[in-house]
Amino acid sequence: MADPFEVRMRFTSLLHHLNASTSSALKAASYALKHADYSDDLHSCILEQLERNSMNNRANIMYFLPALCDVARDKGEVSYGRMMERDILRIVDAVAPDDGSGAANVKVVRKVLRSLEGKGYLQARTVGELEEWIGGRDLVDGGPVSPARTTAAAIDPLVQSTEAAVLPTTIRSTPHSTARDPYNVNSGIRLDKRQIEQRIEEDRERHKRAREGIWAVQQVSSNLRDDAEFERCWEEDSEVDEDDLQLMKEEAEERAVALEYEEIVVKGGTAGD
Repeated sequence: MADPFEVRMRFTSLLHHLNASTSSALKAASYALKHADYSDDLHSCILEQLERNSMNNRANIMYFLPALCDVARDKGEVSYGRMMERDILRIVDAVAPDDGSGAANVKVVRKVLRSLEGKGYLQARTVGELEEWIGGRDLVDGGPVSPARTTAAAIDPLVQSTEAAVLPTTIRSTPHSTARDPYNVNSGIRLDKRQIEQRIEEDRERHKRAREGIWAVQQVSSNLRDDAEFERCWEEDSEVDEDDLQLMKEEAEERAVALEYEEIVVKGGTAGD
């Protein structure tokens, strides 16, 4: 039997190295399922990493949750889904805190919540209440986060102790104080260029994968005779009318002429040889 401490350390390492690739998420999910006996400890690892790491890593872990629930459900393991549902409020608050540091992660939270709702892991009412709860957290200085500011989603969520003394003199009592602006040098929140570039690349990778699967049709039945894509096309296509029949007839005539011409060319080339 595996050592519990070793399992926690290994899983924590996998969470820390999550990125936009599907393989990294599946690797961590498979490891969590392999050690489902320690599901409580591994779930606590997820919460700890969400509360301790950078905004980049928190977004990656948030994207990882649906993959973990999918792998667990396929194997009949329901503990991870139940614990995720139980602690979803804490998870959302960690990924997109209300201090303004996680403004760029609000969009990530909304996207993952809708994914979890669509897959049946969360109720629509719960998702609606959570989206209402985080409303306004993507605002900086009273306005929405612009695309340029979204690229700075990798800001360090923790104010360093050496900078903490500056905050009391710069924070105003207004809802959108200067301390909430990640671009304000007096806010006490530092930008890391490397993390910003990493977030840009990861967002680009996720967007590319989303476009690759945009036309995919989920195959509900395991029976190969049930073609979900064909059935959708059949339902969406309009009924055949006289114009369609006339068009098909003309195309058939054109094809027959083209085939006849090709036969003549082939026979002429053979005779010339």
